Amino acid sequence: MEPLGLSLGLLALFVAFGFMVGVFFGFFGMGGSFLVTPALLILGYPAPVAIGSSMAFVFGTAVIATMKHHDVGEVDYKLGALMFVGIALGIEAGKVLVYGLEAIGRAELVVGTAYVLLLAAIGGLFVRSALRTGSEVTDDSSGDGNEEEIPEIATKIKSYNLPPMVTLADGSKASMWTISGVGGGVGVVSGFLGVGGGFIRMPAIYYLVGVPLAAAVGTSLFGALMSGAVGAFTYGLDGVVDLGVVTGLLAGSALGARIGSAATAYVDEDDVTIYFGVMLLLASFAVALGEFATWLEMPILDTMSFVLLVGSSAFVTVVIFYYGAQAVRTNDIDPTATARGDD
Repeated sequence: MEPLGLSLGLLALFVAFGFMVGVFFGFFGMGGSFLVTPALLILGYPAPVAIGSSMAFVFGTAVIATMKHHDVGEVDYKLGALMFVGIALGIEAGKVLVYGLEAIGRAELVVGTAYVLLLAAIGGLFVRSALRTGSEVTDDSSGDGNEEEIPEIATKIKSYNLPPMVTLADGSKASMWTISGVGGGVGVVSGFLGVGGGFIRMPAIYYLVGVPLAAAVGTSLFGALMSGAVGAFTYGLDGVVDLGVVTGLLAGSALGARIGSAATAYVDEDDVTIYFGVMLLLASFAVALGEFATWLEMPILDTMSFVLLVGSSAFVTVVIFYYGAQAVRTNDIDPTATARGDD
């Protein structure tokens, strides 16, 4: 008997993998499609099924994680809605670019290479930022440590008053040109690479729009909810969403996403930044192995790629749980300690 059309072993694998991706989704604010889609492709699922099932999974997980961030006031719904307009238009532009490359037979090579480089670049940016922040805290321990967590580049961008201006949830203002530009840019990359775009959207909201990190995560999840809904509906109409795969992934992520979202209230933000970066660097290497497996016709590299994806996911999940447990234990010992201000 195969429940949902899957063997018990494969169903258990999807539940476990869904749990880990759900933790990352709630904790880092990324859609998870850059993990789920490659994993399904490595397991032999056709590309449309892998993408459609991944989008449906992202939508379901985003609903759960966004609800948790909503509970603690970490979602800027106005910003998310304004960005979605640019994202939708950008996705269409990205598709046109892909079709142009496909016409000259270069789509797979260019998209695969861009995917690897982009993941590595964003991962490196976050790791570098976290290490620099840690160094500054060590060298300047006399500071009050209570400044608004806005990156320098975002502060610089916000200093240019280009109307129309939009008031964000934290009371600061941002130009509609910046919001539209970020949304459109994220949409182009998302449409070009065929991914949910959370790993681009969250850093863009944080570094360019200038939203505090916790709110950037929550707002990115809200954007994933809307994007995932559109993607799941579109692919669902084509009948390429595997409900067995989606159900298994969602069964695990339902718990994982809430745990990941709750962990953001206890784990230090520097840890959020550096582990997000490490996760993207590992994902970049795993995707690169998958590309080499295709180019060199070496199935062993596909296996190594899948093991790296699952192994790195398990490692980072354990790390998040460890830091969360340490923070909870410290707060239990010292009642005056607080996590991220409220609650």
